[in-house]
Formats: sequence, structure tokens, C-alpha cells
Amino acid sequence: MINFHSEKEGFKLKEILKKKRWLKELAQNEGFKILELSYIFMDDESLLKINIEYLQHDTYTDIITFDNSEKKGKIEGDIFISVDRVMENASKFKVDFETELLRVLAHGLLHLCGYKDKKDDEVKIMRAKEDFYLQNWI
Repeated sequence: MINFHSEKEGFKLKEILKKKRWLKELAQNEGFKILELSYIFMDDESLLKINIEYLQHDTYTDIITFDNSEKKGKIEGDIFISVDRVMENASKFKVDFETELLRVLAHGLLHLCGYKDKKDDEVKIMRAKEDFYLQNWI
């Protein structure tokens, strides 16, 4: 089950059913089954509070992923996304908001599939996976 919640005033997610199918396919392609996954959309300040409280990072970020999985191959987690950061990054990377949002949705799920992005080689793999799944959106 995939849930989307918006705490960001004025934000309404588009194409919800299509996004759910796409995310389920991504997980299946990576050898995982989604049991329960929640995406929570919020503003910068709300995500900053989570970043400070739970990760001790006093920085703005576009996404924070919490893995609640207890069984191998089964995904349970919460993914918090700053709509403000996604908007800013879309402008910075010269892509439309929806494309950047899809990248971030995939990014969080890829973390739950075991991909990391702290080292350069990990970032390359993560970006390649994101690009691959973005191409499958159509």
C-alpha cells in the first residue's frame, strides 16, 4: 500500500494512481514488494525540524527517508519531501517540477531498496537508477 499525504498548503499531487503503479513497478524491478509506504509532502521548515530532530543535521534537504522494514525484500517506510526544495531544484536543474518530483519519489524508494548516495560511486549508481525509472514514467 502506498499513501500520499500533503501537509504543504496548496500542494496537490497529480496522477496519483499512475504514480502508485510506477512506484510498485520500480520496487518489483529491484526485487522488492511494497507492504506500506507513505510519502509526506511538506514545506522547508517542517522538513528542517525533522532533519534536526532525527538526524542532527541543521540543513535544508529535499527528502528524508525512514526505513521501517523488518523483512528482507519487503518495503515499509516513510518518505518526507520538501515541496519547496523540489521546486527550487527543478529551477536549478532546469527541469519541470513534475520531473523533479518524480526523481525524488524514485530516490526515496531506491534508498529503501538499499541504494546509498554518500560516496561518488554510489551517487553515480543512484542517478543512473533514477534516470532509468524516469524514462519508464512515460
